[in-house]
Amino acid sequence: PIWASAQPIPGAAFDMLRLAAACGGRRAIARCQCYLALPVRPLSSTATSPFINGTFEGNIAADGALGTPEYRLHFKNAFGKPISPWHDIRLQTCQYGIFNAVIEIPKMTTAKMEVATKEVNNPIAQDMKKGKVREYHGPIFWNYGLLPQTWEDPNAVDAMTGCKGDNHPLDVVEIGSAALPIGTVVPVKPLGILAMIDEGELDWKVIAIAINDPLADELDDLKHLEEKYPEVVSGIREWFRWYKTPDGKPLNTFGFEDQALPRAKANEVISEAFDAWRNLRFGKSQHNGLWTQTVTAWTDGL
Repeated sequence: PIWASAQPIPGAAFDMLRLAAACGGRRAIARCQCYLALPVRPLSSTATSPFINGTFEGNIAADGALGTPEYRLHFKNAFGKPISPWHDIRLQTCQYGIFNAVIEIPKMTTAKMEVATKEVNNPIAQDMKKGKVREYHGPIFWNYGLLPQTWEDPNAVDAMTGCKGDNHPLDVVEIGSAALPIGTVVPVKPLGILAMIDEGELDWKVIAIAINDPLADELDDLKHLEEKYPEVVSGIREWFRWYKTPDGKPLNTFGFEDQALPRAKANEVISEAFDAWRNLRFGKSQHNGLWTQTVTAWTDGL
């Protein structure tokens, strides 16, 4: 793991991030880690993360080798029943304003992992492109995943951005100090949100921190994060702005004049995405091939 020991250098992060995205050089990546992310706390191969499973009492099991098209990470509940990490793990925890997040991509890794939204029970798999597993051109500097029981509805137009949803669960960027393994279910505190627009679709990025992280008590809203660690928000925005450019794609853009929005807006977006997911689950919304196991009465997979 790369330890962050340098002080953030204003403005330098953007140049270094472009360089890292373009060539994936180790020196550029190491410097970006110093500028853009909170320090990495290493986890040994045998250590148990204090965040693993969070409020989720089930278990996970992998089929196939990581880094191959066959890899699938499956979820089961406490009774051994296969479940969907998207539909069956609760969004809300027992703490007000705290939500479960499912980690798909650990910080400082490059494999583009995601919940397979069209497969039975939605296991986590590596994204494919032109018949090959997809890798970022440089590591992501935060834990990245989804908020379960949410959906960005492609049938609905956002009034402020004029864009439709991207047909996926809400993305969450967890900024804590620990690298969380794939499949970790961790309670997080939203701090703010970015309205990324990717090829004309709205792809919200919830910025959050694991509630057990050492810095969680210091951070309750976007203003606290920007006051204490101003490089983090700008780093997230610029990473997601540039990360597709090595493949010849244009820069992503952001609504609200590139500004991150506060926790209250994040909670509003989460609430709307939960309502949209509920309509999807009950078969009230049109979709293109998503696996949802439509229900007619309220069910809870746990």
